[in-house]
Amino acid sequence: MTTETSDTQQRDILLTAVNTAVTYLLQAEVDQFGSALWHSMGVLAEAVDADRVRLWQNHRINGKLYCTQLYEWSEGAEPSQGTKIAINVSYDDDLPGWEETLTKNECINKIVREMPGNKRFASQGILSLLIVPVFLRNEFWGFVGFNDCHRERLFTANEESILRSASLLITNALLRNVMTQELTAALDKASAANQAKSQFLSSMSHEIRTPINAIVGMTMIGKSASGIEKKDYAFEKIEIASTHLLGVINDVLDMSKIEANKFELSNVEFDFETMIKKVVSVIAFRINEKELNFKLRLDPDIPKKMIGDDQRLAQIITNLLSNAVKFTPKSGSVSMSVQFTKDKNNTCTIQVKVTDTGIGISPDQQERLFSSFEQAENDTTRKYGGTGLGLAISKRIVELMNGDIWIESELGAGATFIFTAKLGYIPDEESTPVFEKHTENARMLVVDDDPDTLEFFEVLARRMNLVCDTAVGSREALEMLDRDIPYDICFIDLHIPVMDGIELAGTIMTIWDTKPVIIIISARDWNSIEQDAKAAGVRGFLLKPLFASDVMECISNYIAAKNNTEPGIRELSTSPQSDVSDVHEQAESFPERRILLAEDVDINREIVLTLLEPTGITIDCAVNGSEAVRIISAAPQLYDLIFMDVQMPVMDGLEATRRIRAITENLPRQIPIIAMTANVFKEDVDRCMDAGMNDHIGKPIDYNEMLAMLKKYLQP
Repeated sequence: MTTETSDTQQRDILLTAVNTAVTYLLQAEVDQFGSALWHSMGVLAEAVDADRVRLWQNHRINGKLYCTQLYEWSEGAEPSQGTKIAINVSYDDDLPGWEETLTKNECINKIVREMPGNKRFASQGILSLLIVPVFLRNEFWGFVGFNDCHRERLFTANEESILRSASLLITNALLRNVMTQELTAALDKASAANQAKSQFLSSMSHEIRTPINAIVGMTMIGKSASGIEKKDYAFEKIEIASTHLLGVINDVLDMSKIEANKFELSNVEFDFETMIKKVVSVIAFRINEKELNFKLRLDPDIPKKMIGDDQRLAQIITNLLSNAVKFTPKSGSVSMSVQFTKDKNNTCTIQVKVTDTGIGISPDQQERLFSSFEQAENDTTRKYGGTGLGLAISKRIVELMNGDIWIESELGAGATFIFTAKLGYIPDEESTPVFEKHTENARMLVVDDDPDTLEFFEVLARRMNLVCDTAVGSREALEMLDRDIPYDICFIDLHIPVMDGIELAGTIMTIWDTKPVIIIISARDWNSIEQDAKAAGVRGFLLKPLFASDVMECISNYIAAKNNTEPGIRELSTSPQSDVSDVHEQAESFPERRILLAEDVDINREIVLTLLEPTGITIDCAVNGSEAVRIISAAPQLYDLIFMDVQMPVMDGLEATRRIRAITENLPRQIPIIAMTANVFKEDVDRCMDAGMNDHIGKPIDYNEMLAMLKKYLQP
């Protein structure tokens, strides 16, 4: 047989092997590709009498070229297939000269004994090797190595040429399979997302239509009702449904901002305890309605003034507490604790932990809990209500605050939600508060069967330089009183063993010549016990959960009055959390003040005029921005404040504000302009400020917020 005939036969054998290898790859299903690739590499190895075939891919680390082994076929080679795959092999350190040769698209066809740095290959039993470079889109992608572990030889020109094509075909098949897997995964993910969004939209339809149905239905009932009680009942239900609807809309708007990557924080200086008070006051009614045992513990080291987005922080805490209350059965327990850790440069980490004794969450549900458009269980959502967006929104807020959020729970055993957030803070002044001048060395007695409450008072007493004695029940309290130690003030829980708080108060006031100030503390409403408490000599009331500032103010006021350092005692004072049934009872008076209301919607003007009627303010109205500019131009010194809508016909509120500022530029006093608009996103508020406005109120209008604006800008 001639050499030419031998070369032709070898070429035919190799081409047949390549065809067989490619057929394996083309016919393989995605999940069977690894097996098909192994068989294909084996067919090529047998065709050229190689013992091992390896596929390598290039990558760069810090600008240097490395390669990592992806696949291997071996038979009769030592060490055999199954050896640990090589990762991050350096061309510079481990494969000297290879990068220069292979990047020229030239093969390396060598006897190992003759190669520099051959120990690496000799240790693997390799005697001869052929390294075929693979180029994709004119870039050096990697290479395929063919090893002979039985004899020293150089691979023929036919072998080298055909194995080049085979290596390129194998690599392309590999990449096609990877792309197919990625596409399949992306399609599955998109399908799951679409299904989740469909379920979400269905849930949203229910969540929005339900309160709207209540509003429409109760409006009809209220209009047709003849008695005032029935009308009041309808109004109460409309208020509840409206508040719920507003919460749903806010959640949807927040989620849309997150999806569009437009969600931002607005950092301000705020009072941390006041923020927590507002959150607790929001859910206090539902806690009492379900008769839950609610405990709150704030780290006493938390500074008074913090720097961060207090509204978003309150949103997270409100969401976690609302969920805890929602999923905890009647008479269960909900608790919240806040820990404070100092960081560097007046920054800190707070950790908030909310624990309940509710239905708990399974591990499978926990994995989906913080995902957008995902809810733990549809059945749970239908039973308990809610948009299912609160935790996804909370997670995003926490991330923006450089914190983390997680859950610890077992199905049927309650749940604990924990999150951390990075905030700035302003160190508390080291000077002694003014009230300590007349409370120093005063003595108080605290009677409560809750150890946490007793610890709270003990810590507070140390801060105020008070002497504090504690008792866990009425018997122990009376034993302490028998020692004839005079107390200036007594805090007594309403529900204590043997004798309740009011009975104990009456006993103290009867047997003691020196009458202490007695304050009842309770998690329940004061109205039902007010008359009995007064008759027993109780002087005040504080609602649980207790806040340090409320207790300190109470102690200061009562003891100061007792020592004649203040004009009088506030009889039966209540916590700031107490509800006020009629907002007009709180109305401030602003006589001889005049404001301009620029609002194009009739009903919105009517709401503001009605709400502010008890304040005595004179209100003029403009139905668009142009009219507002005309009114101010005619008499700029006549008005003390302007409430300005933003979206109005003829001229919007932003342009009207800019023109008013130009008109009044030389006046000694600039008129405060407050945006009163449904545009409530941060960029909307920023646009208002940039136009020259002083402040912002979102719609629907919160009466207390509007009243706060009046007090802020109209007080002397």
